[in-house]
Amino acid sequence: MKLVLSRKGFDSAAGGAPSPIVEGRPISLPIPATRNSSTTYDDLGLGSYVTRATRGRIDGAHLCHHDPMFVHGECIFGQCDAAQSHLANQGVGVGDTFLFFGLFADEKTGERHHRIFGYLRVAERHVVQAMDEAVRDELARLCHPHVLGIRTANNTVYRGEGATAAHSADALRLTRAGGPLSHWAVPAWLRGRGLTYHSKPSRWIGEDGLYSVARGQEFVCDIGDDSVAHAWVDDIIRVIRT
Repeated sequence: MKLVLSRKGFDSAAGGAPSPIVEGRPISLPIPATRNSSTTYDDLGLGSYVTRATRGRIDGAHLCHHDPMFVHGECIFGQCDAAQSHLANQGVGVGDTFLFFGLFADEKTGERHHRIFGYLRVAERHVVQAMDEAVRDELARLCHPHVLGIRTANNTVYRGEGATAAHSADALRLTRAGGPLSHWAVPAWLRGRGLTYHSKPSRWIGEDGLYSVARGQEFVCDIGDDSVAHAWVDDIIRVIRT
């Protein structure tokens, strides 16, 4: 199985602010959009959150890139261009798991940190140009941005079981407490299995430390049949669903 740590939502470049945690719940703000979208922050009930997070620079009437989309116990996620080429080169597809992470602000202290906020277990993979019309019509009714004008040849949609976290559990936090934003605490097995974009030995600190790269969307680890790694992924999903 491939595990993908997938960076999504607001950050210092896209949106220009961290997503909020409200009453203990992480709320990932989709990045702003200027095209290939018919969904506003108000449509998603996020208008007040995005206005507050950006101090009015972006308001509820602004279009957003609503992706990944979580609906009726399912996650629908699209990717294209270089990031999708990376996923394809790593062989990511049916049977693999995405753990979505983003930049958040601690509810009490305002401390910025990375944390996991949702997951997708891939049951279907569709190249949009070759997608069945019934599937395309379904996604169009949901206003998924990857069927609304994105025309790159490798535009791809992944879908399957998925959910977002209802609580800001410590187990979902990546940034090490008290450390800089990029200094993550990770499971000890990850260094041995490897993570794309993080091959330099200098990025790994001891058994469970990692300095994450500043940019990049999709970080892939081939966990194969490693029982310890599979148990960790299952536990993270259990925490998300609790």
